[in-house]
Amino acid sequence: MIHIFTALIPIFSLIMIGYFLKKIKFPSYEFWPQADKLTYYILMPSLLIYKLSNANLKEVNSFNFVLTALLTITIILFILMLINKFFRAKDDAFTSVVQGGIRFNTYVFLALADSIFGDTGLVLAVILMTFVIPFINILCISIFALYVSESRLTFKYLLKSIVTNPLIMACFIGGSINYIGIEVPIIADKILAILSSAALPLGLLSVGFGLVIKEINSSKSEIFNSNFAKLVLTPIIMFLIAKFFELDNQMISILVIFAVLPTAPSSFVLARQLGGDVRLMSSIITVQTLVSVLFIIFVLNYFI
Repeated sequence: MIHIFTALIPIFSLIMIGYFLKKIKFPSYEFWPQADKLTYYILMPSLLIYKLSNANLKEVNSFNFVLTALLTITIILFILMLINKFFRAKDDAFTSVVQGGIRFNTYVFLALADSIFGDTGLVLAVILMTFVIPFINILCISIFALYVSESRLTFKYLLKSIVTNPLIMACFIGGSINYIGIEVPIIADKILAILSSAALPLGLLSVGFGLVIKEINSSKSEIFNSNFAKLVLTPIIMFLIAKFFELDNQMISILVIFAVLPTAPSSFVLARQLGGDVRLMSSIITVQTLVSVLFIIFVLNYFI
């Protein structure tokens, strides 16, 4: 149990430090959105390119590993749609429920994978992200198209959201460098390594900045449905499918950790841009970030 807390406490301490800095307005309220942009567009892509370009991908049999995650996410989406047939939520609210049910926090995922499994786990996490991020983007934007039906939700918009996503592009660049066998200049490699070292700490602090504890006053049933799908159903289904594909223990562990991650803070941005329920989305993000700690402890205790 001690090694579990050794892995978890630094990660969630950084999140709470970020929340504390927000409350005391240090260095300023305007600083953190800009820091989040720096992390999202520069530091995290540097980390992904650096790790993927230097990884030994030849020994990784990742097809069933990735397929397990994609199948699980799809099943969870259909379960949420089925629940919504019987317990109807407002259309804009349902888009927030879906985002809470199928999206994940990249920063927490990579920090956990790195802390628990080191470079091998981090590389597997990055490989998973390469395929899961565009897949989830497609599903979420499709849900907005079905339930909100705004004219801007076109195929062009969908394609643009994937192509302009810096994390997807970084995974593509890093994977291509590795696959083709391009020799990255030592200076460039060192620069990427230095930038990479700042990505996760600043990213976790930004997660803390995004917490809005005093505003958790949205529909309790919708928050419950989203959290139940994400933190209870997802790990169970993920584990069963992983066992069916006979994945090794490390892959199963990473998949189950992935399954109990809180939803992405960027869900709030998508909800605001495409007409979702912003207040509900904010509540789901905050509740999941806080409650997921208990589920992550459970998973680490029984699956690692």
